[in-house]
Amino acid sequence: MNAPDGKPGKPRSPASSEKARRARRVFMRSTGLAAAVLGISLSGYLPIVGGRALRLRPPGALDEADFLASCIKCGQCVQVCPVGAIRLGDIDDGFGIGTPYIDARAQACDFSCDVAQCILACPTGALTYHKPPFLPVRAGMALSSPPTLKAGAQVPGAILNLKERVGLARLAHPGRCLAVQGKGFTGPARGNAFKGKMRYLDVDRWKPIPLRDHPYERALCDLCVTECPIADAIAMESFAGEGGERHFRPVVREQCVGCGVCEMVCPVEPAAMTIEARAMWRRVEQ
Repeated sequence: MNAPDGKPGKPRSPASSEKARRARRVFMRSTGLAAAVLGISLSGYLPIVGGRALRLRPPGALDEADFLASCIKCGQCVQVCPVGAIRLGDIDDGFGIGTPYIDARAQACDFSCDVAQCILACPTGALTYHKPPFLPVRAGMALSSPPTLKAGAQVPGAILNLKERVGLARLAHPGRCLAVQGKGFTGPARGNAFKGKMRYLDVDRWKPIPLRDHPYERALCDLCVTECPIADAIAMESFAGEGGERHFRPVVREQCVGCGVCEMVCPVEPAAMTIEARAMWRRVEQ
């Protein structure tokens, strides 16, 4: 073996040659593993392995693939939300890292801003009132008519120009529902430690307050119905029990936009009312 200057070099010992080969194998294995982990992370596979559920997006969100492709993760929607309902995805959200979502149980969107400020703040159309023509409305997601805010009773014309829902409420656990059990509710909806906020028109139209500062007293629990910000989205209906006695239960209607207030204010744990992200409208027997 010759050295770089052409002179004979010192031959390597068998031990040093084997050591160099082992080092190369370790390097190649480490490089391959790092590339595989990076590729899997970028593909969004790791969150799938972790069982990450589909996120509830803010009002006006495009279908998930289009939303992820359009959102630039600027956080403008987070800054303008008056109740702080919008959060940003963490690293285990895969492609969704940095994108806005809502955890309805922790803090729902109650439309305290009246006009969905998050949509107005979005610079790319990931949140929008009007989809471009090449993005059709998915079956079961279209609203039959623009949803009317209950605040419209005090301010005529408080109509949300939403064309599609982002989710759908349902009575997921009827056995836990206080109304189904024929029970009332007294006190703060989620206890004194809960930090969630909501607008109460009888308190201050423009300043949401913590739920704990607005205790309830109901002979029959109907918080999911009365606190829903959308008119005709949920109603209390009667049904006959096994013995023929009359009971009541909340029933979700087609005007539900998936805001999540019913899930947030439900006083039982886990919540009887839940929001299914991206769920299509269907009339189900609850």
